[in-house]
Amino acid sequence: MPLANKAKEKGRKVYHLNIGQPDLPTPEKALEAIRNIQRSILEYSPSEGILSLRQKLVGYYHKFKINVDVEDIIITTGGSEAVTFAFMSCLDPGDEIIVPEPAYANYEAFAIVAGAEIKSIPAKIEEGFALPPIEEFEKLITPKTKGMMICNPNNPTGYLYTREEMNKIRDLVKKHDLFLFSDEVYREFCYTGAPYISAFHLEGIEQNVILIDSVSKRYSECGIRVGALLTKNKEVRKNVMKFCQARLSPPLIGQIAAEASLEGTEDYLMDSYNEYVERRKFLIDGLNRIEGVYSPIPMGAFYTVARLPVDDSDKFCAWLLSDFEYENQTLFMAPASGFYTTPGYGRDEVRLAYVLKKSDLAICLKILEAGLKAYPGNTYRKD
Repeated sequence: MPLANKAKEKGRKVYHLNIGQPDLPTPEKALEAIRNIQRSILEYSPSEGILSLRQKLVGYYHKFKINVDVEDIIITTGGSEAVTFAFMSCLDPGDEIIVPEPAYANYEAFAIVAGAEIKSIPAKIEEGFALPPIEEFEKLITPKTKGMMICNPNNPTGYLYTREEMNKIRDLVKKHDLFLFSDEVYREFCYTGAPYISAFHLEGIEQNVILIDSVSKRYSECGIRVGALLTKNKEVRKNVMKFCQARLSPPLIGQIAAEASLEGTEDYLMDSYNEYVERRKFLIDGLNRIEGVYSPIPMGAFYTVARLPVDDSDKFCAWLLSDFEYENQTLFMAPASGFYTTPGYGRDEVRLAYVLKKSDLAICLKILEAGLKAYPGNTYRKD
């Protein structure tokens, strides 16, 4: 980010594909709810979240055949707090959790907060980042193993787990009595004809599942910091509530906006979905036309991980910001090494978030192509 800021100080236009901040407008209903707050006091909300919000969420989840009751839902300060509280409530210092990677980088930070350790298994870009063989997960299980973390649809790859893969995860969780932490904040953005499979759909592990959610992405409300933790496990909820009470309450105004977003926004969600479908096709087609670049087709979320012909994607991404410009413009991408814990992985990969309109994505593709041609560490160019 400091390199991007310096580039801007030089007068360069920086296109941000590095972070999942949608450029789509927040639903007007949410903005109106904030403008028209009829309260004389902006008080603490209940530590578990406003009851009316949780009641409306029950109806929202039922649309996805996620059958939960009000008491199964705890509102958190964003999805990040939901993961943190889940780890701290279920894991002791020294415990281990298994995570297929590339994975959202902050999972490791949240595990560190809980004193736990992530054991990772890399997925392969050649296989579209499909779930690695379940036998590889079995090899990592020790008496310290307490859980497995998945993100479905996946950040950073956009991969969407199939029913068969989810059943394999279920069988592993059941066999070893593990917690299954399932980050499902991108469920609105699934681009296949197959039905969306939630961890809550998996039979026989109802007490093992802890679902993570957030309104940030589907309603373009990253800044209101409202997420949710869902579980049928009463003991886990009891532990989570201790942390909720210690931090007092989730954001009141954020909850007001989130509640307003849950009804009457069907057209908004469909328009957002269709926009991301168009952006996905445009970006992936464009990436795969650049010499030496490969990106699988993501089936969910609004990210892709692409392989580039570079010696080191960290260096390349920094170089684009510090040393390169195309018509006084440059590009900010996320080096994929930050999404792996396995040393050496992701060194020729980047994550791109297609959160900009297609006209901007077209410019980004031109910048990337020109940057690769000029980059001294291009491994594909034949001089």
